[in-house]
Amino acid sequence: MTTEEKMTIDERRKYLRTMKSRYRQADRKTKGQLLDEMEAVTGLHRKSLIRLMNGSLIRKPRSRERDETYGPDVDDALRVIDESFDGICPERLTPNLVWMAHHLGRHGELRATEGLLDQLRSISISTVRRRLNRIRQDQPRLPRKEPGGRNRWLQDIPMKRLSWDLKDPGHFETDLVHHCGPAASGEYLCTLQMIDVATGWSERRAVLGRSYLVMKDAFLVLLTRLPFPVKEIHPDNGSEFLGHHMLRFWGDRVQGVTLSRSRPYHKNDNPRVEQKNSTLVRAYLGRERLDTVDQVLAVNRLYDKMWVYYNLFQPVMHLVEKEIIRKDDQTTRVRRRHDKARTPFDRLCNSGAILPAHQEQLKALRDGINPRQLRSEIYDDIDAIFKLPCAEPGSTQNVHNTLAKSLEEPKEVLSTLAFNRTPVKPQA
Repeated sequence: MTTEEKMTIDERRKYLRTMKSRYRQADRKTKGQLLDEMEAVTGLHRKSLIRLMNGSLIRKPRSRERDETYGPDVDDALRVIDESFDGICPERLTPNLVWMAHHLGRHGELRATEGLLDQLRSISISTVRRRLNRIRQDQPRLPRKEPGGRNRWLQDIPMKRLSWDLKDPGHFETDLVHHCGPAASGEYLCTLQMIDVATGWSERRAVLGRSYLVMKDAFLVLLTRLPFPVKEIHPDNGSEFLGHHMLRFWGDRVQGVTLSRSRPYHKNDNPRVEQKNSTLVRAYLGRERLDTVDQVLAVNRLYDKMWVYYNLFQPVMHLVEKEIIRKDDQTTRVRRRHDKARTPFDRLCNSGAILPAHQEQLKALRDGINPRQLRSEIYDDIDAIFKLPCAEPGSTQNVHNTLAKSLEEPKEVLSTLAFNRTPVKPQA
């Protein structure tokens, strides 16, 4: 199915200039036929075409410029809101301007007057894009560094790809990002990341090495912190996820979780977590080597702040429709349509998968946080991480110092946001 593009004004005038000489020389009947043709081609009203054929086709310059609809107060508000959202695209930013202006107004970052809010409600995506292009050219963002045998236990784990239109939360794409630098020798930091397909909720945890000890500890931290139950874990085929001990962990320690895996050498089977590996891990930590206990602890402090920032404040867009358009027998393209940008927390609340008490707890947390200040703290933490020295050659690090100590004592609260929605058996 092909779609016809509308003519621009210049294209329409050029076409009418070629038709004008034929129209002037034609008789009454032929003029009617030519008007029918021009009406079908240009989409203009018949009376408008008659006026253009009998008048001048030269475009007159505008005698008076239009008044500016949005003043400098809108630019100032866009600058503050864009910084608070960490420079997201206009498609994600525009639907969330009003509530963020309210939120920042409560924290004293801007004056959210009724006039300003009315303008933020009516401003279009294209206008936001033009103004942000002008605003951002004088405010360069902080440069982010770019980071650089067959498993016999896999036969019982089904291979598949999680559907893009899943509605219920709890299906997590999972991956491990290596921070080894140019040489993958010795123990080094890895980032365990989980992305929920339905809501875009993201979880991250830094571990030292890939042993069962640290992987189990990281999964327990993330499962305890999640405000909704986990239904499925979908990693790649790495032994750190699907080794004998980890399979026993999922079967014995964690109940009610389905385990699936992607096909070997098919990164598109985990598209969401692969994308977030780039935007939420590599974009912040680059490809530098991180290999000490202090660096692991510092990265986890960074991830705790990113957990709040990206789940409560960063709107995401979800695919709602895919249409295959065939141009000819050999050429096709896919048209994708996305829904309105909303934060993972808002999507989670609309899904009904979170308990009202947990919803109120997270809402109170969001209301009390200044996102602009939190973003600044995140970038300060990144600078502090790269000031920490790496391990000396030949030295060893004690991975036990990176574990969450409170997991060994079930009565203690893991963090201020420990929801415990996934059944986990205590250790014997």
